[in-house]
Amino acid sequence: MYDVVVVGGGHAGCEACLATSRMGFKTLLVTGNLNMVGSMPCNPSIGGPAKGVVVREIDALGGYMGKNADLCQIQTKMLNSSKGPAVRALRFQEDKLLYVKEMRRHLENQENLDLLEALVEDLIVDKNHIKGIVLENGASIEAKTVILTTGTYLDSRILRGHWTSKEGPDGQKTSKGISNALKNLGFEIQRLKTGTPPRIKASTIDFTKVKLEPGDEITWHYSFDEGYPSLLNQRVPCYLTYTTKDIHTLILDNLEQSAMYGGVVEGIGPRYCPSIEDKVVKFSDKERHQIFFEPESLSLDQEYIQGFSTSMPVEIQDKMIRMLPGLKDCEVVRYAYAIEYDAINPLEIKASLETKRIHGLFTAGQINGTSGYEEAAGQGLLAGINAAKLLKNEPPLILKRDEAYIGVMIDDLVTKGTNEPYRLLTSRAEYRLLLRHDNADLRLREYGYQAGLISLEAYDRLQRKKQCISRLCQEFKNIKVKPNLQMNRILEEVNSSPLVEGVSLYTLLKRPEISYKTILKLYPEISIEYPNPEEVLEQVEIEIKYEGYISKAMTQAQKMHSYEMKKIPIDINYDLIDNIAIEAREKLKKVRPLTIGQASRISGVNPADLSVLVVYIEHGKRGKEAA
Repeated sequence: MYDVVVVGGGHAGCEACLATSRMGFKTLLVTGNLNMVGSMPCNPSIGGPAKGVVVREIDALGGYMGKNADLCQIQTKMLNSSKGPAVRALRFQEDKLLYVKEMRRHLENQENLDLLEALVEDLIVDKNHIKGIVLENGASIEAKTVILTTGTYLDSRILRGHWTSKEGPDGQKTSKGISNALKNLGFEIQRLKTGTPPRIKASTIDFTKVKLEPGDEITWHYSFDEGYPSLLNQRVPCYLTYTTKDIHTLILDNLEQSAMYGGVVEGIGPRYCPSIEDKVVKFSDKERHQIFFEPESLSLDQEYIQGFSTSMPVEIQDKMIRMLPGLKDCEVVRYAYAIEYDAINPLEIKASLETKRIHGLFTAGQINGTSGYEEAAGQGLLAGINAAKLLKNEPPLILKRDEAYIGVMIDDLVTKGTNEPYRLLTSRAEYRLLLRHDNADLRLREYGYQAGLISLEAYDRLQRKKQCISRLCQEFKNIKVKPNLQMNRILEEVNSSPLVEGVSLYTLLKRPEISYKTILKLYPEISIEYPNPEEVLEQVEIEIKYEGYISKAMTQAQKMHSYEMKKIPIDINYDLIDNIAIEAREKLKKVRPLTIGQASRISGVNPADLSVLVVYIEHGKRGKEAA
């Protein structure tokens, strides 16, 4: 018998099985093709707005995605570097073949982890407790907990125009058995859709017709730990172009041939990553749309056409592709397609990612209605941690909305649900100034250490970093500099007004145009006892510059914590509560929120309903005390 069985070897499955095995539990990963673990069936990149912060959070908690991304990157870029720290995020181009190879190597070297290439046909359940799985060949495997991370492989089908095929991404075999098992257990199943653009043979592209988009000169890293340099040590560029009016006309003239608009697609597609025909229809005022050419691997003569996802038939796609600048005489390696698949309604799961119906059964990734590698990996890590905690009889790790983007995502899913592939955006996080790319370790590494996923050495390094930041912030308040010719010359270089009297470094750093690098020029005597002083100085600069905004956000978060502390009894009967609106009653019964804070975020539950609920809970407590 295994302690944990993880079903599916995508990004969620990899994080889940690594977490449970590292936490000391005998784990089995079952996946249809071991050569596809951690594969990238869509874009060959990791990160982006909000998503890049999630990768840093995964690393801070002790996950592996950021480390593998560092090893396999062929381009690194800091997005929004000219904007405020709340919206900055990393995005890496990855060698997709190397990424899979390195992920499998890491899995094979992990203690307490077995790998099995097979398809799962059914779940073994007894009295609403998970007991194991049944393979396609009829063999049973007993398990104390099971984590489903099936991605887009649940009863999936590929669509191009009116042509369909029962298969998963990259031509892999689909699985219908788990879908049927979940339906038989009473789970609400929904049909979702996503897609992928065409791949073009790079040597047949005329790159003189498109704009060069290089990465940053600096090599960025996702991991807070050293020892994960790029294995390829080579940087490759991307390229930018745009759709044309002729392409838009061709799409509109053939719209009914699209699987999406021709009535073939049953699932609901992603709002924030739409197909090109969706963009042309819904944004008809735009004359053009951005298209990026992205390399997929140094071992492949192949470019990914980012932004050109479509479900058009091959003959129409071919015309569309050749109308793009640089692709007139190209060779198409693979045409685009849409894919639809089954997912559960995320209102079926708890904040721990354990399902409400079946004890010990967890779900993570696209089965929960999300899209994206990063969202999947974040859920997989938390599902793994919480499956291990369940086995230890410990309370689950539930990240709050002011602690992590992962916390925002999971709270959104289990509180609001989704009827389309959910994608993380910076706008979803009300405390995004607190949830920055640069401070993920300060926010979350403590949790990773408590879970046993962060080493004592790394934890001690974190404590030294915190101490250095605190000490330096105080020193900046105490150190005062007096005006002189050299200092004013340095200030002039950054277009800052000269000093006329003595001022603290703290006050100087408040100036928008002054960075910590300027401070080091003004006062080179500053000493920092930390291996990477720039990490400390960056935190000091952000804390000082944005002190007022950060303080305000923290005050708002603390106020919300008071609502989160007000627990709702698990056995509460909402039908017995008078004066709650019918919609609010139905939503509360379906979501079963754990706290007043969570209840406040349910669509359809208004402040008046919350007031009635609070009074009812308090009255119930007083009644029990009196009894």
